[in-house]
Amino acid sequence: MASLLQGRLPINQDLLLMQKGMLMRKVRSKSWKKLRYYRLQDDGMTVWHARQAGGRAKPSFSISDVDTVRGGHESELLRSLAEEFPLEQGFTIVFHGRRSNLDLVANSVEEAQVWMQGLQLLVDFVTNMDQQERLDQWLSDWFQRGDKNQDGRMSFGEVQRLLHLMNVEMDQEHAFQLFQTADTSQSGTLEGEEFVEFYKSLTKRAEVQELFENFSSDGQKLTLLEFVDFLREEQKEGERASDLALELIDRHEPSDSGKLRHVLSMDGFLGYLCSKDGDIFNPTCLPVYQDMTQPLNHYYINSSHNTYLVGDQLCGQSSVEGYIRALKRGCRCVEVDIWDGPNGEPVVYHGHTLTSRIPFKDVVAAIAQYAFQTSDYPVILSLENHCSWEQQEMIAAHLTQILGEQLLSTTLDGQLPTQLPSPEELRRKILVKGKKLRTLEEDLEEEEEEPEESELEGEQEAELDLEAQFESEPQELSARNKDKKKVVRCPLLCSPVCCQIMTQAPISKPGVLLFPNQKVKPVLCPALSALVVYLKAVSFYSFTHSREHYRFYEISSFSEAKAKSLIKESGNEFVQHNTWQLSRVYPGGLRTDSSNYNPQEFWNAGCQMVAMNMQTAGLEMDLCDGLFRQNAGCGYVLKPDFLRDAQSSFHPERPISPSKVQTLLIQVISGQQLPKVDNSKEGSIVDPLVRVEIFGIRPDTARQETSYVENNGFNPYWGQTLSFRVLVPELALLRFVVKDYDWKSRNDFIGQYTLPWNCMQQGYRHIHLLSKDGVSLHPASIFVHICIREELEGVES
Repeated sequence: MASLLQGRLPINQDLLLMQKGMLMRKVRSKSWKKLRYYRLQDDGMTVWHARQAGGRAKPSFSISDVDTVRGGHESELLRSLAEEFPLEQGFTIVFHGRRSNLDLVANSVEEAQVWMQGLQLLVDFVTNMDQQERLDQWLSDWFQRGDKNQDGRMSFGEVQRLLHLMNVEMDQEHAFQLFQTADTSQSGTLEGEEFVEFYKSLTKRAEVQELFENFSSDGQKLTLLEFVDFLREEQKEGERASDLALELIDRHEPSDSGKLRHVLSMDGFLGYLCSKDGDIFNPTCLPVYQDMTQPLNHYYINSSHNTYLVGDQLCGQSSVEGYIRALKRGCRCVEVDIWDGPNGEPVVYHGHTLTSRIPFKDVVAAIAQYAFQTSDYPVILSLENHCSWEQQEMIAAHLTQILGEQLLSTTLDGQLPTQLPSPEELRRKILVKGKKLRTLEEDLEEEEEEPEESELEGEQEAELDLEAQFESEPQELSARNKDKKKVVRCPLLCSPVCCQIMTQAPISKPGVLLFPNQKVKPVLCPALSALVVYLKAVSFYSFTHSREHYRFYEISSFSEAKAKSLIKESGNEFVQHNTWQLSRVYPGGLRTDSSNYNPQEFWNAGCQMVAMNMQTAGLEMDLCDGLFRQNAGCGYVLKPDFLRDAQSSFHPERPISPSKVQTLLIQVISGQQLPKVDNSKEGSIVDPLVRVEIFGIRPDTARQETSYVENNGFNPYWGQTLSFRVLVPELALLRFVVKDYDWKSRNDFIGQYTLPWNCMQQGYRHIHLLSKDGVSLHPASIFVHICIREELEGVES
């Protein structure tokens, strides 16, 4: 099957050596280290392994699975074995999605370099492949799986087995006829191009052919005018249809003569529909297309909770890999729980649990390296500081020394701002969110006064002594008070009775407590406090309290339960609060399995930093990925205008539509090359159905599904139309889910795709499916027709 990519694959000495194979050590832990023989297959696209050279081999990974290759110095595991193996001999293969990394140790530095350079060369090649090359690679992977004896040919028996693997239920006589037609060499087997022809005969798209003929006068081609009509009438391309038609013909018509005559053949038409141009996701939403000059509080910010964890919250592993993966997928706010560690070095882990610990300085180094690989827009470090004074100083030193110019340690122009800066102004800057001893005004004025202790962030209130929350300032009492006292202002600004009960302290007047005059060392190190500029963490008491006592650069955190309660009781106040101040929502403490909440209800209230356990796949992370898929995946999405208006009347629980009500009609037409749910069951064929889900305000949240197609995951046809009425489309997300029907139990997940309403294209579109981990299932897709109708004054237009 190597002939499919013949002449296109890069060929060099490293790849030739990889194809001969090498014995290397596979490392899973300090105690698990096994010798394995790894070999790049002749197709250049798959790596197999065996226990020894010449032993029984089995697939290890496909090059398309690989995200990148790192040297031994970048691997936590290999660094822990540095005394046993030279780091230069080790390397790490990082896969897409949540698949665990593969750590390998070669027998020499030279052999390690061969594999590192060769793999990276192939990864770059795959990244830059066009649509036809991707299809060829997919076919090559299937050929390798079907060619059981690895002789480069496929007998009819092997083809029958492969059809089951590919979810095709076909009459044996018909399959044999297709096999004989494709076997042009009459060898009784299929090779290279013969297998491609066999595949093409399997994948004829009758529904696309019918659509093509509806617009073609001769059934052979679409003229320029016919294609313009199709783009205008069906694809809703409007005035740009004429210019776009020429671009698309030039891009997708395979024949040079067709391009010259400005006509589109059936192959070109299918190529267009299956390409990014024919995708449901609007290509104009792929780059940074939103205004990035508004203050930070006007954006949804892609945020992570307990970023260091790659497992559960009780016994899971803490790893810098959690930060690397989050940052590479566009996350712009990462959480760092810091505790006192050995030898004066602070560590990161989930406190009071059995989760493993990692040095804080390693976390900062990883953030410095990966912060801006995916996006240039600012990264926020949400610090949960549980450290002693001395180790806080070490935290400040590491942040300053390792991050260098990336760290924002003062206001942008040295002046007191009147609003938060914009993502554009903060490009390639790392901001610290945490407690702060003084106000920003006092910092800028540089007054020589004793620092004040700030209020604590909501997530830490239960862990620290209440007395440490108070802001202290020495002051002499009046002459009638014979004993010198220290006046301490209560951050709650509540009643004298409340303060007295909570602190057992005498009261001079409401909001002012009297303590014996003693020297109190602040619990927050001034050096660390100074690094907090625009994101001072404060406790939330009420929206009235925030309006009266807080500043725009102060940020409160809310547990999911607290945020839900506030939305229900004071939804409009929450919306208005989020127009001038940032809010962070975090998962409840009972989610020890690192499960996630539905982020949509918090986005509906304008909450900017809705933190997710990114290591956990599922519906909730699909929604998060879907929202932030737009705007170049930069991690910032501009909120709708009614969530940025300080006088907004919008209430997420009792919404009055801020715009025109819309009706969405989705015709689910067909599916293509849907993968098996369980590849271990060779004889089983999926019974696919499609579920369409809308997530938005509560009245808009709905789901509908098609009937299932029995025993056909290869080219199922549904032809069913689903209808949805949406009040607030600006907040709506669409999720398309393909499932395998099972009458005995819950339907099994096959694939999904989630996108924002405003990024959806109308017309005939393909939806390219993703796995649970968000990895492409190419070429698996579903073919749909999308139509949106607006309602005016309650009447559909």
